[in-house]
Formats: sequence, C-alpha cells, structure tokens
Amino acid sequence: MTTGSAAARGRGRARRAADSKAVAAGARAGFVARGIIYVLIGVLSLRITFSGGGGRQADRGGAVAEIAGKPFGAALLWLLGTALAGMALWRLSGAAFGQAGPDGKRAMAAGRSVFYGFVSYSVLSYAAGDKGSGSGSSDENSRDVTAKVLDWPAGQWIVAIAGAAVAAAGVWIAVRALRRKFREHLKMSGMTPKTCQMVTALGVFGGAARGVVFAVAGGFAVTAAVQHKPGKAKGMDDTLRSFADTPVGPWLLVFIAVGLMTYGVFSLACARWRKL
Repeated sequence: MTTGSAAARGRGRARRAADSKAVAAGARAGFVARGIIYVLIGVLSLRITFSGGGGRQADRGGAVAEIAGKPFGAALLWLLGTALAGMALWRLSGAAFGQAGPDGKRAMAAGRSVFYGFVSYSVLSYAAGDKGSGSGSSDENSRDVTAKVLDWPAGQWIVAIAGAAVAAAGVWIAVRALRRKFREHLKMSGMTPKTCQMVTALGVFGGAARGVVFAVAGGFAVTAAVQHKPGKAKGMDDTLRSFADTPVGPWLLVFIAVGLMTYGVFSLACARWRKL
C-alpha cells in the first residue's frame, strides 16, 4: 500500500467520523447548551432591570455562576461543557471537510470551533473547581485586554479594527436574521405550518437582538480606541446595562433581554431541526 493511498484512507475515515451520528449528536447537544446560556443571560438582564442584578453579571460568566448555584449545579456544568465541546467538534469537522461550504464559510466554521472550544474549556474548568474560569467578568476582561493592546505599537488601530469587525459582525448577524437566512439551515419541510411560523419569529427577533448587542459592544471598542481609554470598552454585561441608560429608560434593556431569551429558545429549536 502506497503512502498516498494510506493518506487517502485516513482522510476517508476522518470524513466518515465527521459525518457520524456521534458528531451530529454532539452538535445538537451544543445547540441546547447555547440555548440555555442565552436564556440565562436574558433572565439575568431582566434582573438588572428590575432589581439591579443582585450582584450577578448578565453574561456567560453570570450564566455559569447561576447554574453552579443550583442543586446538582456541578453536574449540570459538566454536561454543559461537554455539550459545548460537541459543538466545537462539529464546527471543526465543517472547517476540515467542507460541510460548511466554500472556503470563506469554512474559515468561519474554524473560528467558531475555536470559540466554542474555549467556552467549553472555561465551563469544564469551572466545574472542576477553578472558580476563576468560566465565570470571569466579561467587562473586566474587555478592559484588561483593551488596555494591554492600546499599549502596543499601533495599538489604537488594532483595537479600532477589532471593534469595527465586531460591530460589523453584529450588523451582519442582525441583517441575516431579519432576512430569515437561518431558514436555509433548518429542516423547514419537517415542521408544521404553525411550528414554522413560530421558529421563524424566534429566529428573526432573537437573532436581531443578538446582533444589536454585538454591534453596540463593537462600537464601544472603537470608542475606546479613538479616545485611548480602555474603560470605554465594555463586555456583554456593561453593554447590556448601557441599554438601560438610553432616553427610553430600562424598557430597551427589557426588549433586548427578551430578545436574547428568544434567541436561546431558537437555539433549542435548532437542536431539533438544524441540518447537519
């Protein structure tokens, strides 16, 4: 057997593994985990609106801490972290073997794989006893990273470009949601008409709210770069709190919070009807 044929066989086995039921199950579990996190972030945002938040952060760290405080919280975090690892593996298989489509989409799948891998690691580390992992403040992290980068040569440009990229990604997410592009990835034919309408409404409202949060967070990063003030950069928690400081008062935050909860429910629907 030649080296070339052995390599081809290896690639074939890897491709079959990527298309396996186990990887598909991991992806669906990952959508459930993502849904739980977004629902909790939305709930924590509502707490900020009506009771000041009770010391909780309205971000992924706050969601992890919320789960940890419940009965069997550690076990739930192990399940959550493992499910997110399944999502990372599925995204990686898409990047490696092309299920994600053209090269540009494969690169995006690779980036998402890294992101979900990091989130999975932080959640599992927290479950294992590292309380500094997984529940760290997104606001503090954003300010610390921004401060370090601003001290680099051309640091202002780097932060500004990164912030603009996040803002652009937020606009892209919102526009795709409003244009119902997510329907291309769902098994719409397998839904009843009422279910189709409900899932579509969840995807539009939830996706648009998520995109707005990303866009605003990116805008804060650009402001931090222009003014050379790391404190202007905001993580998800401070970004969400900023919605309560608008002329319409806390009701905009309520609207966004419900939108994030809606996106969480939409993620649960993806666990059932997503094409894999």
